[in-house]
Amino acid sequence: MFFKKTNIIKIRTPEAISFDIHLASPIVRCLAWIIDLLAIAVAFNILYSVIRSLSYINTDIAFSLLILGQFLILIGYSIFCEWFFKGQTIGKRLIGLKVIDAQNLNLRFEQIAIRNLMRPIDIFPICYMVGGICCLLNKKYQRFGDLIANTIVIWTKKLAPPDFNKVYSGKYNSLRAYPHLKNRLRHNITPKKAEIALETILRRDELEPESRVEIFNLIADNFRNTVKFPKEATEGLSDEQYVKNVVEILFKYD
Repeated sequence: MFFKKTNIIKIRTPEAISFDIHLASPIVRCLAWIIDLLAIAVAFNILYSVIRSLSYINTDIAFSLLILGQFLILIGYSIFCEWFFKGQTIGKRLIGLKVIDAQNLNLRFEQIAIRNLMRPIDIFPICYMVGGICCLLNKKYQRFGDLIANTIVIWTKKLAPPDFNKVYSGKYNSLRAYPHLKNRLRHNITPKKAEIALETILRRDELEPESRVEIFNLIADNFRNTVKFPKEATEGLSDEQYVKNVVEILFKYD
């Protein structure tokens, strides 16, 4: 029965906002791991070349460094990549996968470390047998390391350049009548906040109605507190339309 489960789950943030998340299947994750194995193999070749040179000086030290280096590469590769690339290894990055917290909170370093330190258990006894069985037996496709670290692996959504004819719907943008405030918006709103607002607009249909109203209200209030426009510029605008107006200013230059 577990083969019939969906690869889409709904995640609810601490702010009670719901998103549909597309989980990565075990097969796709395996493809990403194969690419990572190739990257590890390249690192091993570099290590062997260095150790070969050291072995002419002292064989025992060279052998000890070889064992240590192999361990650091096998365990440290994924930990370093997932921390540095924010949840992605080289394989995951190429395939389009990402590790996130199971509750959609910020992914912490200890979660990354734990899920990768548990990898030997997932591999046991051969070919990721424990990890594969765990993935098939739970609805979030979590291997043993994911269960312990409370993480999941998802598809990353590549957003195409926004079509503002659709985002803005051709309505008159009353905020553009105030060039000095418009420039202040671009100066004071961080790229991260702008990205969140844009993604919320593009994913509005994935949100539940109550969540959509709440999240647009939060974003609109944040923008209003950042730069205050005259009452006549914002009168009659819903929170969602206000956010769309701001986003159009931030991303569409005259």
